[in-house]
Amino acid sequence: MHSLKIIAGGFALLAICLLMGWRASRTDRTAGFARAARLFLPVWLLASGINLWFGMKHGGYSFGEEVRVFLVVFAIPAAAAMLIWWRVSRR
Repeated sequence: MHSLKIIAGGFALLAICLLMGWRASRTDRTAGFARAARLFLPVWLLASGINLWFGMKHGGYSFGEEVRVFLVVFAIPAAAAMLIWWRVSRR
């Protein structure tokens, strides 16, 4: 259940990044979306890494157990961001 909340948080962060990119880019909205999706990826990697660290430190899980969760938690919102980046870059 915790992983689903973190993934939902990733989608919320992606939406915030896209909104900021849309607002910041008044002339070319698609470039703003592409820039926002690119910005989201390292921010989400850092946030997912912090979640991994908390799982190891406070949850009592080993790195091997937690890295599998990290990969899923990172990959789902990151794939959505890359799909958006790809779609808007094609135009």
